[in-house]
Amino acid sequence: MSKMKLTRRAALMGAAGTSLAAGACAPRIDVFQPASTDGPFRHGVASGDPDQTSIMLWTALTNDGGGYRGVEVATDPAFDNIVFESGEDIRYVMMQRLGTLKVLATGLEPGRAYFYRFRLDDTYSPVGTTRTLPAGAVDTYTIGVMSCSNFPAGHFNVYREAAENGGLDLVLHLGDYLYEYAMGQYATGNAEALNRVPDPVHEMVSAADYVARHAQYKTDPDLQALHAAAPWIMTWDDHETANDSHRDGAQNHNEGEGSWDDRRTAALRAWYDWTPTREPEGDNRQRYGAYEIGDLATLVMLESRLVDRDPQITLDNFPVPSDADDSDPEVLAAVAAWKRDVVGEESRTLLGAEQIAGIRDACAASVAAGKPWRILGNQVIMARVNFPNFATEMPAWLRWFVTRDSEFARNFIMRTRFEVPFNLDMWDGYPAERERLYAALEEAGADVITVTGDVHSFWANDLLDANGRRVGTELVGSSVTSPAPFSGFEAPGVDYGKMMREANSDVARCNMVDHGYIRLTLTPNEALADFVTVDTIDSRDYRAGLDSQWRMRPAMGGEVSMAERVG
Repeated sequence: MSKMKLTRRAALMGAAGTSLAAGACAPRIDVFQPASTDGPFRHGVASGDPDQTSIMLWTALTNDGGGYRGVEVATDPAFDNIVFESGEDIRYVMMQRLGTLKVLATGLEPGRAYFYRFRLDDTYSPVGTTRTLPAGAVDTYTIGVMSCSNFPAGHFNVYREAAENGGLDLVLHLGDYLYEYAMGQYATGNAEALNRVPDPVHEMVSAADYVARHAQYKTDPDLQALHAAAPWIMTWDDHETANDSHRDGAQNHNEGEGSWDDRRTAALRAWYDWTPTREPEGDNRQRYGAYEIGDLATLVMLESRLVDRDPQITLDNFPVPSDADDSDPEVLAAVAAWKRDVVGEESRTLLGAEQIAGIRDACAASVAAGKPWRILGNQVIMARVNFPNFATEMPAWLRWFVTRDSEFARNFIMRTRFEVPFNLDMWDGYPAERERLYAALEEAGADVITVTGDVHSFWANDLLDANGRRVGTELVGSSVTSPAPFSGFEAPGVDYGKMMREANSDVARCNMVDHGYIRLTLTPNEALADFVTVDTIDSRDYRAGLDSQWRMRPAMGGEVSMAERVG
């Protein structure tokens, strides 16, 4: 899989949006401060999709009435040595309220840090720092792995921590960069108190809705700080379009909301216009490809939502009543048949044959080049994970409390007696496709570290195929702000993460409490993953911590290393 063939979009102009706060012009991100709210660069700057000689640069322009619009890239913060410059004189018939500008900076040197800034007439944007991908020998490289940043759910302290203390060469955002929900829906209960009411207040469905929501997120100073601190490689999960999206629709795309194709097209147009990303030629759903980090690693990004994912199976068609006798052989046989023939149906796809072949080829080339690491940028948990048996593991008083007024909760708890997959939206809902991916990696002779988002919790998982062969390690990062699983069932002394670990032999760590990100540092001899936490998202005054630290070794003689906890 070669890196995506991508087209240059020198200027992408859009309508609508909001303006709140922005970043200040500063060469050092640790002194990044919000700018005034009446200037043209209220949404900060960003860079992304680097390769060895080029990188995409982004900003938004507020109240752009025309004039000189340009960008400068320099090797120094004073911009005495400018190595790339692009600009144009534009006159509009009508003043633009809000638009975005993207420029591909070219002719850069591999593995080098740069400073960049945009300009509108005599006004300059905040200064961002960025870095091209390295070529040749690399001693160390640090990646920050992020996901699930829900604006109304809380402050983006995770972004601030990574910007100021992460020491990152690259930010990898695995999706759910923003959420589609209306005020009063998911994770908005504290939005008014935090002054983070979503814009628009209704669910985003139209093109203008998606643009306005992107614009609001970009006003957050902590998000701006991390965008200005390092280049980003981004992909989407489901909420960039709608919850539990797939090839033909989404759980949260309902009657009366128009055509799914129109909504998806509007969402992706806004996503590309408002992110520092290159755009594939042709079908812009094909957001996948490989990035080479010198002689150290190959990063392969997956797209598991909009191209080839079949619709999710739900527990609505579970084959037996929730209160069926779990010792009855016929009941157990029916459940086994459902897992095998319905969930495990061979034709069900998540990535599709073309993408799996590209992953195989990219990993095979990486192995042939002698690189110690292959990183898969993945959206949903890949490891096998079942629910614990909550009918026995959950305290009786808590079971009574959560089921007393909820038939749904009662049915759910009773179904967990049958080793139900944790989430059929994850790879467990597509086990045949997972085996095809694992077989492709085996054909390539490749071990992998899979980094994953989506589930709002920290996990360290062993990746094993159906025959028990170790494929690699999965590291799952917690959310920036989105609520943890079972956050609605929190209770003193109840550790859902411990329950998940004890119920699943492939799970070495599960923290379902803290928000945070993964800081993954690669060297030729080891990969070290820090699970970095913040103690609150309800205030911008926070403390950072370390949940745990995990070490992986390169595969030796065909033996794939599993993650070892070292802190």
